[in-house]
Amino acid sequence: MALVVAQEVPTSSSMAVPHGPAGVGRARHRMRTQLREGGVPDPVIDDAVLILSELLSNACKHGRPLGDAQAGDGDVRAAWRVDQQGRLVVEVTDGGGPTRPAPSTPSVTAHGGRGLNIIAALADDWGVRDEVPGEVTVWVVVHAAVWERDAGHRRDDFAARVTAPAVADIPGLGFADAFDELD
Repeated sequence: MALVVAQEVPTSSSMAVPHGPAGVGRARHRMRTQLREGGVPDPVIDDAVLILSELLSNACKHGRPLGDAQAGDGDVRAAWRVDQQGRLVVEVTDGGGPTRPAPSTPSVTAHGGRGLNIIAALADDWGVRDEVPGEVTVWVVVHAAVWERDAGHRRDDFAARVTAPAVADIPGLGFADAFDELD
């Protein structure tokens, strides 16, 4: 029988991140360091860091900086915590954008548009809060029970939960037609 001692992760880690790619690496490094020092299992940390990267990228691409700053000049806010129930929660807050964050269904050849689908596949839960004027927060419960023995073990059905259109449903691809004459 193994004895697991839960170390204390700072109850609230929050930082201003420049609106743009410059601060994303610093935020990932800070999160990884703090969660590792707090005893969070590495697979959970890996998921959390990927989710933070996706959220910050979306905030910089689709959202405005907080306050009155112009795009590229201001900040967005990144925060993470392990709450009293042992849930690891990651949040990114920006100044909002033209649309509410929602998963999309990009084409197979699209260079982007999969971030929220990846987050939904990795996370136990996620959502959007926009009740504060001028702020939109995307929150993610990375793992609902960080201190469980199997916390962070990759889910076997991950690939099945990342949605993409079926090849046959993609107009003009013609890929499957090439095999019809091979009989």
